Amino acid sequence: MDCTDPVGAFMPGPRFAHAPLASGRLSGLTFAVKDLFDVAGAVTTYGNPDWARTHPPASATAPVVLSLLQAGAQMVGKTKTVELAYGLTGENVWYGTPINPAAPDRFPGGSSCGSAAAVAAELVDFALGSDTGGSVRIPASYCGLFGIRPSAGAISLAGACPLAPSLDTPGWFTRSAALLAGIGDVLLPANRQGADGPLLRVEEAWIAAQPEVADTLRPALEKLEQLRGRAVGIRLVPEGLANLYQHFRVVQAEEAWAALGAWVETTGPAFGPGVAERFAAAKATDPSVAAAGRGFRRMLQARIRPILAGGAVLVYPTSPCPAPLTTAGLQEQDAVRQATMGITAIAGFCGLPEVTLPVATVNGAPIGLSLVAGQGQDRALLALACDAAAILGLPV
Repeated sequence: MDCTDPVGAFMPGPRFAHAPLASGRLSGLTFAVKDLFDVAGAVTTYGNPDWARTHPPASATAPVVLSLLQAGAQMVGKTKTVELAYGLTGENVWYGTPINPAAPDRFPGGSSCGSAAAVAAELVDFALGSDTGGSVRIPASYCGLFGIRPSAGAISLAGACPLAPSLDTPGWFTRSAALLAGIGDVLLPANRQGADGPLLRVEEAWIAAQPEVADTLRPALEKLEQLRGRAVGIRLVPEGLANLYQHFRVVQAEEAWAALGAWVETTGPAFGPGVAERFAAAKATDPSVAAAGRGFRRMLQARIRPILAGGAVLVYPTSPCPAPLTTAGLQEQDAVRQATMGITAIAGFCGLPEVTLPVATVNGAPIGLSLVAGQGQDRALLALACDAAAILGLPV
């Protein structure tokens, strides 16, 4: 393995780098870019050799990457992703699965696996990823990092490969709360209002978490109550998280096939374990079932968004479990995926900003605690994350 990349975070071969385009808020910092964002002159592989083979080098750089370069940051390479971003473990049989620096015997999390590994291994100061069903939040939790999924539509996805366009968002990883917020200063629009209301403890997510995860995270919640008062327990999804997952899954699948199905059918690409099966299921999605999923989404948004409009903040475990061991089979991986996405779909379906904080470990593996604010309250949520990091004794 390349001694300059001991965890295999970057794409194999010559490193594609880009100098800063100006001086600014991020001057002196280095970053990496998930290889689904275009950078002019580089082939965007999207984690699959057949995608790379059938696409020319990018003619333009994605605006979100340009914003970071114009703010003074130096890009040092492109990082590995799960094939077509359709997976949560971080496995890539073609380019290699990155090592999780925080727990080497466990998966790094996907699909932004390389970006998370690069930050956790201190190869860069921060890294850009994307999140559809949890692909920033989960690797951040698994690798012991700060991570954010912004509000839907807050940051342009022009020049980024799609998976499920109504659910896709850019996101980023850092090792400190202040830098997480500093990148937000560069990329995010101004707040519509502050996230200065009470903490709302989402009971379904706490109950769904493994007992040792919930028990380990509760002291962190108690410390956060010093900032906002005692958390109020609420139930947001009486239909059940398993039901929420099923609705999310079919909406994501329908959009994934609409976005990528023509290429899959025309190219007949080789896929690694699990990816072909997910696309086959996406192709077979019943339109009436997907329509019911979209209806459920609208109902959930109408239920949750008003609760947060006044500045309240949801708090719950980012993931119900630590990262699976790299020896886990496909059946175990799929069970983790379902349990996890039942939780990540809360913010994902509702287009809400979510920050995960690296607050604890279970059996030596990191676990994160999530804060979720109202749509458009991203900067206020990042300010709260900085306050939370200080009271929790995390890097500020």
